[in-house]
Amino acid sequence: MDKHSDQKRAVQYLYPPIDPYDQQMLDVGQGHRVYVEQCGNPSGIPVVVLHGGPGGGCSPAMRRYFDPERYRVILFDQRGCGRSRPHASVTNNTTWHLVDDIELIRRTLDIDAWIVFGGSWGATLSLIYAQSHPARVRNIVLRGVFLMTQRELDWFYGGGAGRFWPEVWSRFEALVPEDERGDLIAAYNRRLFSGDMAMETRFARAWSSWENALASIHSTGSGGEAPGGYARAFARLENHYFTNAGFLEFDGQILAHAGRIKHIPGTIVQGRYDMICPPESAYALSKAWPNADLKMIRNAGHALSEPGISAELVRTMDRIAGK
Repeated sequence: MDKHSDQKRAVQYLYPPIDPYDQQMLDVGQGHRVYVEQCGNPSGIPVVVLHGGPGGGCSPAMRRYFDPERYRVILFDQRGCGRSRPHASVTNNTTWHLVDDIELIRRTLDIDAWIVFGGSWGATLSLIYAQSHPARVRNIVLRGVFLMTQRELDWFYGGGAGRFWPEVWSRFEALVPEDERGDLIAAYNRRLFSGDMAMETRFARAWSSWENALASIHSTGSGGEAPGGYARAFARLENHYFTNAGFLEFDGQILAHAGRIKHIPGTIVQGRYDMICPPESAYALSKAWPNADLKMIRNAGHALSEPGISAELVRTMDRIAGK
């Protein structure tokens, strides 16, 4: 079956778009205001959606994985991106600030416990939040697992993925002088935070394009050119978090703390051919967290929109809702 048939078949698993019934800017402190929206059934099962990046922002498409009659869906743009303000700011912007923001949103919306749903960096944040506040999490649904380890960063920014996409990798590293290519995260950091807006935007688009080009199994290697404002927030925030190793206490912290969520049921949906977050992380997590069910999706890469991944996520949420 060709990819277009696969994509057409997967559409039936996605719920129609649902409009938010509540949108607000929440003051979370330290000079930040985050955009929060709710959609679906106000009396439904609460689920918070954690977007990727860091810096990706939420989108209307993320609402389509939930039956609007059964779920109360909460989405928000994490600090510095999307509609949150200040835009592209890394000041007072760490993993632990985001964990606190999630808790503030929960308390503000008067939710006792909720399902946590996240992919890529959103999976990272989901796990860290759940390990920090296990009593507030009733289920965890993850996609494209990223455990914020140096091994994963080395894979994607140290040439591992580039061995499969040499022409795309060449474009990504060509912007940096040869003597700086031993640490591309640091090299890009100097330019993304140079204070020169034109330079920051140019390197932000290159950073974003490298990742976008590898997201789908059907990619032709073109990452496109993201709008300058979006690319700058996405690249600056990702680079800031990766430069600081996710602000974790030690490398491998998420797996080491897996016992904190051992009682929480979970589902891990992982693309077999994920070039951005290789399956070994999802597999290792499933071994450390026996209460999680690993769904390895054949013929799928990293993107949330991959037909097999979309279909499995909708099936998972329908099952949790008792459908």
